[in-house]
Amino acid sequence: MPNKNLTEKDILKALSQVQDPDLKKDLVTLGMIKDVKIKDGEVSFTIVLTTPACPLKSKLEKDSKDAVLKLPGVKTVKVKFDSSVIPFKKISAEDLIPQVKNTIAVASGKGGVGKSTISVNLALALSNCLAKVGLFDADIYGPTIPQMLGVKKEVYAKAGKIIPVENYNLKIISIDFFLEESTPVIWRGPLVAGAIQQFLRDVDWGELDYMIIDLPPGTGDTQLTLAQTIPLTGAVIVTTPQDVAKKIAVKALKLFQQLNVPILGIIENMSYFVCPHCGKRSDIFSSGGGRKAGQDLDVPFLGEIPLDMNLRVSGDEGEPFLLKFPDSEISQIFAQIAGNLARQISILSHK
Repeated sequence: MPNKNLTEKDILKALSQVQDPDLKKDLVTLGMIKDVKIKDGEVSFTIVLTTPACPLKSKLEKDSKDAVLKLPGVKTVKVKFDSSVIPFKKISAEDLIPQVKNTIAVASGKGGVGKSTISVNLALALSNCLAKVGLFDADIYGPTIPQMLGVKKEVYAKAGKIIPVENYNLKIISIDFFLEESTPVIWRGPLVAGAIQQFLRDVDWGELDYMIIDLPPGTGDTQLTLAQTIPLTGAVIVTTPQDVAKKIAVKALKLFQQLNVPILGIIENMSYFVCPHCGKRSDIFSSGGGRKAGQDLDVPFLGEIPLDMNLRVSGDEGEPFLLKFPDSEISQIFAQIAGNLARQISILSHK
């Protein structure tokens, strides 16, 4: 028999026993429960996730249902989900990008590790979760993001602001949009710093949950300018497995630490190769360098991405891998890494 005396207070009390594993607090204290409804023993409510890319969604659903079903008179429980990404810091009108909640710098110590490929597919993986995502190509000397996304549109200004190009539900800006094809950028450091600041200050980014910033390799002017211009949520370091790449990646990581920028994690690219003919795995560039670096430096390891020809081809042809091969194992890996990244941001934002 339905319990006619069942109240919203009873439901919230039961849900106060369900803890978010990452944030170490219960769902009620965190303000994650809304729209509680009770009718004839049927209970429904909405869990407001701290990120639409939440990797623990199924666990929260199961734990919440189990908690409420223990109440006398409850026959069924229906859980809906919503999300509200929390800004890393309190945003003020004086900020250069006041509507951008989180800024993530994707960096590497050296070139050739696939950093831009990871930036593109991470941005798409977050967007696939219905997050509002921007992609800032901050590699002034070697911009590649427009080609990887097949973007050839011209930018324009409106009300004194540059309007970013939109493609695949991403807002994109790059110096490449302002150059003739094959024109090199021959600028000294101050001009590069000025361009970075302008792309933040004078672009109408609008409201974003996440801005992915694809940095040039190394530890130079762009990294310093970015860290000194906006409050970065954190940095993601991309490396490959071999020792020489790991050692150089650690230098990039320590640069951000010296600038008081949190390290959100390490991603290991080209981790292994699976032969398409025999299915055998080969560790071409050794293995485990990124994971070991994370353990040695006490920073999260977000995941490893195999070496795959289609990743290269899709970037060259301007057809993003995640959209061309949405059901592939690598697309699932990118989704997991994006979830791990969003998880680290949520933890950081609640400290």
